[in-house]
Amino acid sequence: MLPLGDYLQIVIGIMTIFSPFAAIPIFVSLTSNTTAIQRNETAKTAAFAACIAALVAVWIGQYVLLFFGISISAFKIAGGILLLLMSINMLNAKTPNAKNTKEELEEAQEKSDNISEIAVVPLAIPLIAGPGSLSTIIIFSQQSNSIMHFAMMSVIVIAISLYIYLALRMSNLISNKLGVTGINIISRVMGLILASISVEFIISGLLAVFPVLSIKGF
Repeated sequence: MLPLGDYLQIVIGIMTIFSPFAAIPIFVSLTSNTTAIQRNETAKTAAFAACIAALVAVWIGQYVLLFFGISISAFKIAGGILLLLMSINMLNAKTPNAKNTKEELEEAQEKSDNISEIAVVPLAIPLIAGPGSLSTIIIFSQQSNSIMHFAMMSVIVIAISLYIYLALRMSNLISNKLGVTGINIISRVMGLILASISVEFIISGLLAVFPVLSIKGF
């Protein structure tokens, strides 16, 4: 296991990218014609699907990398670049393209009557548990090979999934209270944190691939 302080950083990192705030405006739009019970059910299904995807990343992500012959160092660099691109969009108060495209949202709007379907795609995947989120979780999961570490990562993922469920369930209230400006401010703050995390991933990966950089004080 890692020191407690490291797990605090992991919680902050995962909460930043594995976040419901990018999904709230879309959630409100897609569920505008549904009842409160249907909205709650959609929020529950979306949070559960995102949780399952994240848990798969925690426990099986390393084997996926091994299958494709990808080192964790290379994955850190690639994941860091992806997160950096996403953070730039977040700093500009835009939904990252890695999370969804205009065509995907239009398709989701057309099938908004099927609550269970839109809860999984696009709300859970890729809006919440997108490529950036899953990459981040895999990288954090590989910081230790201890079973206790994987168990702790699972607890963190489950706890954050509950937070996602509550945020989606209160999405109308949050949207009304914060408004577009408030949600954009939160998005920009999270984008800044995410940019810092992405740079750390890139540096860590580069130092592992090119050890000489550490000698030169990179």
